[in-house]
Amino acid sequence: MKYTTRIKPISYVKSNAAEIIRELAERREPLVITQNGEARAVLQDVATYDETQETMALLKILALGTRQVEEGKVVPASQAVKRLRGRKARG
Repeated sequence: MKYTTRIKPISYVKSNAAEIIRELAERREPLVITQNGEARAVLQDVATYDETQETMALLKILALGTRQVEEGKVVPASQAVKRLRGRKARG
């Protein structure tokens, strides 16, 4: 997705905040905010932000799992199931 049409100066944001917030919720596309001609921030709706955070959390879990496999910190599934069943029987 290209954001070249989704760039606004901070002065525009200040004077059109309500419209921008409505548009963010409708379009679900981020808005790049510039200050003195340079990109300084990205504004996005809350639903998209939440989805991004969930995606990042899942990616971190996958990366951690991959690293544990590479380091040999794994056990066969059958062994893990036995351990879990043993805990359930004791608990």
